[in-house]
Amino acid sequence: MSTKGTILVTGGTGYIGSHTVVALIQSGYQPIIIDNLNNSISQIVDQIELLTDVNVPFFEGDIRNERFLNTLFSEHTIQAVIHFAAFKAVGESVEKPLEYYENNISGLISLLKVMKENHVNRIIFSSSCTVYGIPKDGFEVTEKTELGTPNSPYGWTKWMAEQILRDCAFTKSISPIMLRYFNPVGAHESGLIGELPQGIPNNILPYMTQTAAGLRDKLTVFGSDYPTADGTCIRDYIHVMDLAEAHVKALAYEGAFNTFNLGTGSGTSVLELIAAFEKALGTKMNWTFGPKREGDVAAIFAKVDLAEKELEWNCSRTVEQAIQDAWKWEKYRLEHGL
Repeated sequence: MSTKGTILVTGGTGYIGSHTVVALIQSGYQPIIIDNLNNSISQIVDQIELLTDVNVPFFEGDIRNERFLNTLFSEHTIQAVIHFAAFKAVGESVEKPLEYYENNISGLISLLKVMKENHVNRIIFSSSCTVYGIPKDGFEVTEKTELGTPNSPYGWTKWMAEQILRDCAFTKSISPIMLRYFNPVGAHESGLIGELPQGIPNNILPYMTQTAAGLRDKLTVFGSDYPTADGTCIRDYIHVMDLAEAHVKALAYEGAFNTFNLGTGSGTSVLELIAAFEKALGTKMNWTFGPKREGDVAAIFAKVDLAEKELEWNCSRTVEQAIQDAWKWEKYRLEHGL
């Protein structure tokens, strides 16, 4: 039995959530997962248990259902919450803004109300670099970089959620740590869990692996005339297990309310990512240029000194390893019908 405590993981069958559950178990915590399976499948719990040899309690439900949450909190002694449950596709949010505001903001408010009622004040929040909007002073951003105007409703939901958490922190009712993700990629090195998009992938690496596997005809690179060296978007691609391990570090953090960038500290263009993919797999990627997408920023990457110092965390995995792990997962899930 865990000696470090029970952690509630909302959205725990999702991409980052499932990898964080594994990292929690490996660090001696007992995670409890809740998920409404809107963008994931319950079989991921089986995969986590196969990987860790630990039984993980899973409850299917929606965080907007306060009765469901209150029952869960009353039946378990929860030390902290790691909150992933939210819609997350930039392009989709432009098309469905009301759904994003209702789910992401209302869900957070319901969760915080129930946490307060049950005297649980520690929450690790899944935020995003989208809160910076289009950086004014170059492509590199720090936690002190002025928050910009997000380019999408998804970005605004993260911006608003951060403000809600700041206001709650001021009242001392909630003690939040906000983690601003850059671009998670890859899979667990075992190949037993990874990114599992429902339908057409919104993120580039699963689209690439599905194209290489013959599930997609070709990869579309959205935009070729951005103000970057090769005309394509630059992103800070961070291995999902490095990201997952940062959440464990955040739980152990003894400081007050704080915000941390989580990235590698360097940027990779889309064309550079394609070249790395082709080199890793020894095959050519079928791709073409397409029009720019609404909500996409030309380039952004993180300065991560604060997380390295305060959380005693750093990235230990490369983009190349992320590609290899993602490909291992793609082959595994196809072989096992996931």
